[in-house]
Amino acid sequence: MAKNLLIVESPAKAKTIEGYLGKDFLVKSSYGHIRDLIKTDDAIDVGNNFEQRYEVPADKRAVVNELKKLSKEAEMVWLASDEDREGEAISWHLFETLGLKEDKTKRIVFHEITKTAILKAIENPRKIDYNLVYAQQARRVLDRLVGFELSPVLWKKVKPSLSAGRVQSVAVRLIVDREREVNKFTPTAAFRVVAIFTTDNQKEIFRAELPERFEQAAQAESFLKDCTDALFTVKSLETRPTKRNPAAPFTTSTLQQEASRKLGFSVARTMSVAQKLYEHGKITYMRTDSVNLSDTALNAAAAEIKSAFGQRYHQERKYKTKSAGAQEAHEAIRPTYFEHHTINGDPSEQRLYDLIWKRSIASQMAEAAFEKTTAKIDISTRKEEFVANGEVMKFDGFLKVYIESTDEEEQEINLDEENENSILPPLSKGQKLNLREMNATERYTRPPARYTEASLVKKLEELGIGRPSTYAPTISTIQNRGYVVKEEREGKKRDFQVISLKNGKIHSDIKSENTGAEKNKLFPTDIGAVVNDFLVEHFKKIVDFNFTASVEKEFDEIAQGLKNWTEMLRSFYKPFHIEVETTLQNANRASGERDLGVDPASGKKISVRIGRFGPFVQIGEAAENEDSEKPKYASLRAGQMIETISLAEALELFKLPFQLENYEGKEISVGLGRFGPYVKWGENFISIPKGEDPLSVNYERAIEIINEKNLADAPIAHFQGLGVTKGKGRFGPFIKWNNLFINVPARYNFDKLGQPEIEELITKKIEKESNRFIQQWESEKIAIENGRWGPFIRFGKLMLKLGKNPATNDKFTSEELAVLTLENIKKLITDQVPDAFAPKVKKTTKKPPVKKAPAKAKK
Repeated sequence: MAKNLLIVESPAKAKTIEGYLGKDFLVKSSYGHIRDLIKTDDAIDVGNNFEQRYEVPADKRAVVNELKKLSKEAEMVWLASDEDREGEAISWHLFETLGLKEDKTKRIVFHEITKTAILKAIENPRKIDYNLVYAQQARRVLDRLVGFELSPVLWKKVKPSLSAGRVQSVAVRLIVDREREVNKFTPTAAFRVVAIFTTDNQKEIFRAELPERFEQAAQAESFLKDCTDALFTVKSLETRPTKRNPAAPFTTSTLQQEASRKLGFSVARTMSVAQKLYEHGKITYMRTDSVNLSDTALNAAAAEIKSAFGQRYHQERKYKTKSAGAQEAHEAIRPTYFEHHTINGDPSEQRLYDLIWKRSIASQMAEAAFEKTTAKIDISTRKEEFVANGEVMKFDGFLKVYIESTDEEEQEINLDEENENSILPPLSKGQKLNLREMNATERYTRPPARYTEASLVKKLEELGIGRPSTYAPTISTIQNRGYVVKEEREGKKRDFQVISLKNGKIHSDIKSENTGAEKNKLFPTDIGAVVNDFLVEHFKKIVDFNFTASVEKEFDEIAQGLKNWTEMLRSFYKPFHIEVETTLQNANRASGERDLGVDPASGKKISVRIGRFGPFVQIGEAAENEDSEKPKYASLRAGQMIETISLAEALELFKLPFQLENYEGKEISVGLGRFGPYVKWGENFISIPKGEDPLSVNYERAIEIINEKNLADAPIAHFQGLGVTKGKGRFGPFIKWNNLFINVPARYNFDKLGQPEIEELITKKIEKESNRFIQQWESEKIAIENGRWGPFIRFGKLMLKLGKNPATNDKFTSEELAVLTLENIKKLITDQVPDAFAPKVKKTTKKPPVKKAPAKAKK
């Protein structure tokens, strides 16, 4: 047995670190948190200093038992969880649960997994920092109290099975508020005038723009008429040098934003990939507010820049973190070894590493130098002046490596600056110019941009809401709860006018553009909007941006030892609990109901609201007696919302479903279902292509959709006498054979899959499936499977460790697992989940009594 037991969170990290330490160290993983608050509502005793009741989940019991045994045998236990508050809490939970002793426990931290960093951490151990633990505890307790007390209010006053959270509710409010800004926005049009000039030789062409806009077409046309016989001369030229500096190295939030813009990664995917890079020793710790680089990193970056690009490209910069509440992590996200420009392995890891390397290196490179020229062009017949801008790069500097992307809001502001970075030909003051063409184009103002995951993270950070570790789970949670959806939406056709002057003649054209198309944007759902409005009305503090940010500052003060965590919770909880009680007693039920008008056919009222299965339109009132005519109902379509749907749009919903003529002896109907509009042919439901209006589908179009589906479902090949079909699903392109769904990796050309590739994919899948199960008892929902980290027991939805063979006190061999009986397996399961096979007792709805604090004696 090794003298030292070192415990980290993940198996990947354990494997990397184990290679750096000698035989005196045994490195084990806790697989994240080993315990959590119990699930019942008496987990926190609010009357007893918010004392918590914890439990070890069933799937962690085997891990805890193993760590307990190993810690008793070791001379020293080293707690090496991550260096942030969450990591400190994990170390504390390990200390408490394993029953460790102060004199035989050391806490170490490091922000990169390199041999140097690990050995340095071993040389500089410390005790558990309880201020950090208290800060994490305060956040966990506060969020549990908010969730457990708010959720029942939503069940009673809005809809069953809803839930609420402190930071999540604020994020939903941001998205709801932005959607309403977009819906209220009324675009206004103005004419933008752009001229194309040539110099005397007619070869050099450049663009110039009129700074003024014309509100009316007549004004724009009048301007162009005045320019028909005008003389154009260069009135003034101004040339000045400009510089551009690189962005600071990545923090958690800026990495999430840039990975979304450049790589198309969701926030959750970015953090997952970054976690793997960190665990494999490729980058420093990925949860940080700091933009600082250590002296070691600065020296390594300088050496690499000078070696790869030359001395001229290096410029040392020391960035300072602006955030007053920056967390404990010491450094920005950077590569652990700057000389490694790329890495091998998973493509996602390669792409994210490449982004981190470029951003880090660029931050230490020289500024880019430009020469910017502005020319003002006089019009002999008008007082206005055209302006032409040109920019010439004199030295690329950091741009040799990296260009930072911008948010959509910034891109939209600069949409019309097409000539901003063009190169102007040599010009001189007083020079006469030739007009080749002039266009006055009608352009509309744009509404505020809807949030992407990246821009939402940016906004939350600006408001001081949440911390690096909270952004990804917050955004995932509001989507999983159905309050927000991330999707693409079709735009609408819009006409615009273009008035042109060319060869001395003016003519006008009407052109069209697609406007309002959205890609990967966050939209509130109806239930999200209704819940938000309810919380805004009855729990103003919970969804108040300033209050939520002030709570984050209080967590920071607790972490710094400046505030008592129980006092902070007490000051929050008492008024919040009173609000909950008041709302339960006095608030009306919220459904978002809205009257749309009267049905022209029946004269009955038409309304829209949230129901048990989502938003719906209703014609008529609920029947008072059985003989009365019952109301008609229709579900809203994707993209429609309670607060924006019109009477005309609502009436359209009642036209579905409708019947068409039979085709090949089978009935055809068009309808709207749970997964969108469809054509039903016999018993087959076929989705109508995205963006196509189901009401426009006639008999001929329905047959086209049916035949397209039949063609798509036709076998593209055969394997072992069975047909192979292909399609695209939630997880990308796939082929289907013998009820097996086989993902097609990007290295294959999905559109041109040949027989050899198909056989290769199917053969690999069959081999993988045959190796997946060592033993399986389907009726018992029990199996022994081969997993990524070795064999494990699958029991229903649980994945349990196998532990050691009691007979040999060593790991089970493949041969031993192949002959284990069902009784042996059940014994291994009950060791970890004692009540796994106990008879199920029907749960009662009665809640356990909440323990009250003992009354204080009167003095």
